[in-house]
Formats: sequence, structure tokens, C-alpha cells
Amino acid sequence: MSSTSTVVVLDNGGGLIKAGLGGERDPSTILPNCLYRSPASKKWLHPNPLPTTTTSTTTTTIEPDLTSAAVRRPIDRGYLINPDLQREIWSHLFSSILHINPSHSSLLLTEPLFTLPSIQRSLDELVFEDFNFNSLYVADSPSLVHLYEASRRPDTLVSRAQCSLVVDCGFSFTHASPVFQNFTLNYAAKRIDLGGKALTNYLKELVSFRAVNVMEETFIMDDVKEKLCFVSLDVPRDLTIARNRGKDNLFRSTYVLPDGVTHMKGFVKYPEQAHRYLSLADGGLSRPPEGDMNCLEFAERPEERKTVDLTKNEFDLTNERFLVPEMIFHPADLGMNQAGLAECIVRAVNSCHPHLHPVLYESIILTGGSTLFPQYAARLEKELRPLVPDDYNVKITAQEE
Repeated sequence: MSSTSTVVVLDNGGGLIKAGLGGERDPSTILPNCLYRSPASKKWLHPNPLPTTTTSTTTTTIEPDLTSAAVRRPIDRGYLINPDLQREIWSHLFSSILHINPSHSSLLLTEPLFTLPSIQRSLDELVFEDFNFNSLYVADSPSLVHLYEASRRPDTLVSRAQCSLVVDCGFSFTHASPVFQNFTLNYAAKRIDLGGKALTNYLKELVSFRAVNVMEETFIMDDVKEKLCFVSLDVPRDLTIARNRGKDNLFRSTYVLPDGVTHMKGFVKYPEQAHRYLSLADGGLSRPPEGDMNCLEFAERPEERKTVDLTKNEFDLTNERFLVPEMIFHPADLGMNQAGLAECIVRAVNSCHPHLHPVLYESIILTGGSTLFPQYAARLEKELRPLVPDDYNVKITAQEE
């Protein structure tokens, strides 16, 4: 590898591609790993990159109409099933977004645990035969997450013991993976076949049954899930509160669907209402965290809200907001014969040497988009505590993004 070679870092997820260049702290771009086609079009298109901290705020992109858009994904249930489609997406990424020449670059690529050899060969062919990269390093996400946390906080137990338990709850599934000396202990890793995609599909079913048919609205319901869903700290209590039909219902929140004319993206009707549930959290915030309001489109500006007829194409969410993330902790409620996340973590720890048990419980790291639900870490600690010996500490570190 020449000294002038560019290192491309590619986290090729089932839902999103996070890509950038070696040495940069943040991804250069975050891109949905799919192609979409609107009902009015015959052509499959590339989605726009999502806003990141490194993208310029001065550039404006035309929002595509994603209403009822059909979606094609190269990755299904976590694994690559359509190399040709992945080649097309990567080609667009490298040439039009990152503006790099693969033949003068090296690639660091993430790969899910337990990937079949045939899929590994398909990826190798993509990297070397189709794109002609100089070299390839394949990493699994648990070891990268461990290394990042250990280097970011050198004074913590994760760094001193070089041991952690990485809980990766992504688009396709959830892994609890012990890491020791920066190597993932594959024999101890446990998996739940549940991730962000299943949660979005469950939310689609609930909303379609109770309000309006959204079974074809993948992008919109992803947005609803990310903006309005949260993890309950006390499900029986919250179910009782959610039965309140009046305006005093702390969980009631209204989402306005795009109309294709004045706004191409859906938005939360009253953003301040969406965060009222935080007042229930013990020691929690009574108002939304700083910065959260910015991502709720333009609904927080009353003068602009008046230009849109909000009485149509909207629906209310109440208990759906916490019942959807609840599936991570109780997959049996979805009819899945699998353990919940807390039990999955305990099984992963018990598969390791007993000397590692106290360190693993005190070094749990959360990563993956589905861990970003508010109150996720607090609920997981509450579920874990009864299952862990009393003389062990439980400490959960959530990643910033």
C-alpha cells in the first residue's frame, strides 16, 4: 500500500451506510442502503444522504417524494443477498458522494458476525474485481466499538481491562458480544432476530389497524419511529396512563403525513407535546434535551404551521410509542420464541470464563440505531439488575450517535 493511499471506512449496514475517510472523527456521509421508486416513476433512484455534522448547512437538496415508495435493499436479515444491487449503490457512493478512486484506496469494511463464506467471497469479489481496491480489512462491529470506547476513555474499566460486552441493536438483528483483548469472542455472542426493520413493520401494523393504512410507507414510518417512540420504564403504569382519552394523555402525539405539495416529509404536529412523557421518568427531564427540536422539521414555527391544513392526513399515537421498542425486551409478545435483551446479555456473559463476568457486566456498551430510543439504557439496567448477582455492578455506556 502506497503512502498516498486513501483509506475508506465503510460501515455497510442493512439500513444505512456510514462512510468516510480514515482519520476523520465523523462519517463523511450517511446514506440509506437501498434504491427507491415512487409510484409515479419507472426508474429506481438513490436516496439523498442524511444530514450529518460534517455536511454543509448552506447546501439545499430537493426533497424527493417518498410517499408509497417501493424499496429494494441489497441486504436482507443482516446478510448480503444481492451483490449487483450493492455494487450499484457503492458505485454511486464512491463516485458521486465521496469522490474517491477505489484503485488508489484501501477499504476498511464492517461485516456482521457469523457471515457465511459464500457471502464473504461475494464481498471480496465486489471489493477487488469490481472496484479494484488496493487492500481490504474486514472488521466486526463489536471489536471496533470496543476499540473506539477504550481509546476515547482511556481511564475507564473498558480500557484498563481490555474487556467489554457490546450490545449492537441494528437494522436487522441484535447481538450481545463479549470482547476480550480487542477480539470478539464468537463462541459467546448471542443473537436476537429482531432489529429496527421489525420494529418499523410492527409500528406499521399498529397504525394501520388503528388509524390509517401505512403498510407501504417504509420511509415515513421509519421517521415516525425515530421521532416519537421511546422505551417505557414502567409498562403497566404507562398502559394505564395511555387509556386516558382526554388531552391530558401524556403520550398522545400527532404526526402529519406529507401531502406532496407543501411538504414532502412528514412532521410532528406539536413537538412540545411529544416530550411530555419525560416528566414521568424518575429524575428524568421535564423538557426535551437541547437540540432535539431542530430535527422536528418546521412544525415548531407557528406562523408556518398555519399555512398547512393540519386537520387532514394525520394520526395520533399513544401507547404505540412505547409498545414498539418494548419488543426488544420481550420478543415473545411478537410471537417470537426468543429471549429478551436482558436474558440474551446474561447468556452471553455466562458463556465466558467466570473471571470475566464482573468486568463484562460493568462494561456494557450500547451501539446501533435501535439503541437510540430515549430511556433505553435506564430500562436495560432495570431489566438486568434482578438477573445479575448482587455483588456485581451493572454499568451501561451508550454511544453518542
